[in-house]
This record gives sequence, structure tokens and C-alpha cells, in this order.
Amino acid sequence: MTVTEKAAYLRGLFEGLDLEEKKDETKLFKAMLDVIDDLAMTVSDLEDELALVSEQLDAVDEDLDDLEQYVYEEDECDCDDEGVYEVDCPACGETVYFDEADIDNGFAACPACGEKLEFDLDDECGCGCEGCGDDADDKDE
Repeated sequence: MTVTEKAAYLRGLFEGLDLEEKKDETKLFKAMLDVIDDLAMTVSDLEDELALVSEQLDAVDEDLDDLEQYVYEEDECDCDDEGVYEVDCPACGETVYFDEADIDNGFAACPACGEKLEFDLDDECGCGCEGCGDDADDKDE
């Protein structure tokens, strides 16, 4: 039973008692039932508003999840904290990995196809990780 249904049940019990209208006790019970009715309606309204806010919050949460996925998927770091760089070879399309020692001179060969890859070590990664100070963007030569 909801709060409003319980309040209505109490009012029905009171009205079924057939009390004298002019007695002080009857007036007190009526006033108390009026307060209970008001409280029950307020609680019911608050429950409805809370349900609406919960729905809106769920929608915002879903939108935020979509936004986070979009932002972080676009700006994924191609390196890990140990200085290993992930590169997609423009010649063969394979994803290959190089460490800093492999690309110290700015060049490395793709282990899959042998294509010579050039790396620009002057640009910052922008990923915010501590282990990556340089970006290993591959270029066509």
C-alpha cells in the first residue's frame, strides 16, 4: 500500500467510528487526518519528482559515457609508461611496436614488411602519461 492509500484507509476508519462532531477529540482526529493527508500527498509528489530526476540523471550518465568513449578513444596514447610505441605501418597496415632504443635515430624498419618508418621525436605525445615524453608518429618516406 502506498502512503496515500494508507492515509485514505485511516480516514475511512475514522469516518466509520461515527463520533460526535462537536467533541474536542473528534476535532483533533480530523485535524490530524488532514495533516496525514497533506504529508501523504507531499510524499507522493516527491516520489514522482525523484523518479523523474533519476530518469534524467540516467540519461545524462549515458551521454557522459558516450562522450568519454568518444574523447578517450580519439586521444588514446600510442605508448605505455615504459617507452614502447604502437605504430600502424602505412605500407602494410600492421600494428607494430618499437621501444625508444629502436627509434633513437628517428628511423626503424617495419618488422612485418620491411618498410622504413620515420619518427618525429620532437613532438610531445600530449597523452599526459609520465613515461612518454616524445611522440612516435610514423611518416611515409
